[in-house]
Amino acid sequence: MGDPDGAASGTSPVPGSPAPGSPAYRAAQRADLLRFAAGARDPLGFGWLDERGAPDPGRPVELWITCRMTHVLALGVLRDEAPAPGGPDVEALRELAGHGVRSLLGPLADLQHGGWFASVARGRPADGAKQAYGHAFVVLAAGTAVAAGLPGAAALLERALAVQDERFWDAGTGLVREEWDRGWKRLSPYRGLNAAMHTVEAYLAASDVTGDRRWRDRAAGIAERVRGWARESCWRVPEHFDEHWTPQPGFGREHPDDPFRPYGATVGHGLEWARLLVSLDAALGAGAPKGLVEDAVSLADRAVADGWAADGADGFVYTTDWDGAPVVRTRMHWVAAEAVATAYVLHRATGEARWADEGRRWWRYVEDHLVDHSRGSWHHELDAGNRPAATVWAGKPDVYHAYQAALLPELPPAGSVVGGVLAAR
Repeated sequence: MGDPDGAASGTSPVPGSPAPGSPAYRAAQRADLLRFAAGARDPLGFGWLDERGAPDPGRPVELWITCRMTHVLALGVLRDEAPAPGGPDVEALRELAGHGVRSLLGPLADLQHGGWFASVARGRPADGAKQAYGHAFVVLAAGTAVAAGLPGAAALLERALAVQDERFWDAGTGLVREEWDRGWKRLSPYRGLNAAMHTVEAYLAASDVTGDRRWRDRAAGIAERVRGWARESCWRVPEHFDEHWTPQPGFGREHPDDPFRPYGATVGHGLEWARLLVSLDAALGAGAPKGLVEDAVSLADRAVADGWAADGADGFVYTTDWDGAPVVRTRMHWVAAEAVATAYVLHRATGEARWADEGRRWWRYVEDHLVDHSRGSWHHELDAGNRPAATVWAGKPDVYHAYQAALLPELPPAGSVVGGVLAAR
């Protein structure tokens, strides 16, 4: 069996430095990502960071960014992570994560209509839409904050789960509604698996933190539908649907590189769904549906076959068409992060050495191309020649994918990342 920590055959970029993907390397990555994240603090939540790690004053405070930062900072509290030089210690992490909770109870919350604004600026909603994507991350952030014992977190989680029940969960389809207007009067006819995927992640975390199996069962139901769609599409996950959950394979042709709703199959989502199926298998134990791990392998194999070095250069392309041909050749940091995380969980779940080998190869790619050694964090986007670019993602607003990728190998199998942290304590 290969080495799941990536230390057996990896080579160090500098003599004496830790091999990419090794435990010491991952610890250094987590510390630097927490240091970088600390710079995002804004009076209204957490802002959009540029390449240098400074908040971009031209952008509003986004709900999804504030939630992801709060989740990661709270994980740092739970893990009592060692600080990087110049980075926050555990008490500073606690204060920062607490700021995130307060922002979600205050400026980002719609106290008139309920739920959370998609974004705010200058103390007012910049985008008042109520989006399933952002609301899933409210649940995730709140659950991790509860586990970290942060003041106000329990009330936040209770409110977030109530909104899921009342507004987003659709018992008739066993899936989630996508987007409402601010007053919850108009519901968009669009349905998408990006929001559904992160809802699965959030529901598994809520179940791990609260012990309420209802959220785990809902996550399992969503995943079961996705498994069926993926099988019918040669394991390329359909992303876009109409209000009746009929797939819309041509959706997004006019804007194929959209950051949230691109055209075609999203390679990184195939990897992410694979990881979530393995998590679900761990969460459900003896009651898990048959074939979750096998389907996870099929999803990952398809994503790798279609996406890795598809145009001759290392790296995962962003999207492909429904025959697997690259559409958007840009390399996104989050796809590589999901690749190393998925390689780890598949190696552990299957015992196949090839996943340890792939994990080492992809960590080397991360080290060689994505980690910004001079300014911190990871470049969010590279062009087809693996040069930093900003056609889809400007700056470095997100540490969530990279931090979780560097954390997962430290944790036992669990339904969620926070569940694994709690189980490891």
